[in-house]
Amino acid sequence: MHDFFDLVNRSTIYTLENLKNINIEVVEALQTSSSTPLIKALQMIELQKVIHAVGMFSIFEARLQEIFKDANYAFDQAEKVLKEKDEFALYEKFHDLRQAINVLKHGDGKSYDILLQKEHQLPFRIKKRDESFFCEGDVSEVTSLIKVDDEFVKYCAEIIYEVSKVIYQV
Repeated sequence: MHDFFDLVNRSTIYTLENLKNINIEVVEALQTSSSTPLIKALQMIELQKVIHAVGMFSIFEARLQEIFKDANYAFDQAEKVLKEKDEFALYEKFHDLRQAINVLKHGDGKSYDILLQKEHQLPFRIKKRDESFFCEGDVSEVTSLIKVDDEFVKYCAEIIYEVSKVIYQV
């Protein structure tokens, strides 16, 4: 198999570019029709970004399990290595992203509470408990406590790559 981390970057670029093209077509079609299938297509595009982010992070966890020979604490082991290598800024980014992916998978809970405490320091948006929408009136928005846009998906791929560079030095 080709280098996983190269494939993550390539698949992220490919996916986002194709979703952008579909979005352009749907928005163009919406100029003459506001049919439900078109609105659902916009929502599908947004949901696909969530699926991509969660999927790549889950596959990264599987790769870490292979490296650390530990199916239960692979992310903990990765964070330990980051600290040992004095990669504290990367550790924080990875830890926050790990919490964000947990929120995407499981919703409100411990990870969500951790992120809420530092919401103004995060490079992505988190929906507060009293918010119903990230952008009211945006018909493409899907139910999520984390705003998963193109930048968030690219950020996931970038952090996976950066963490992997440190881990593979072990």
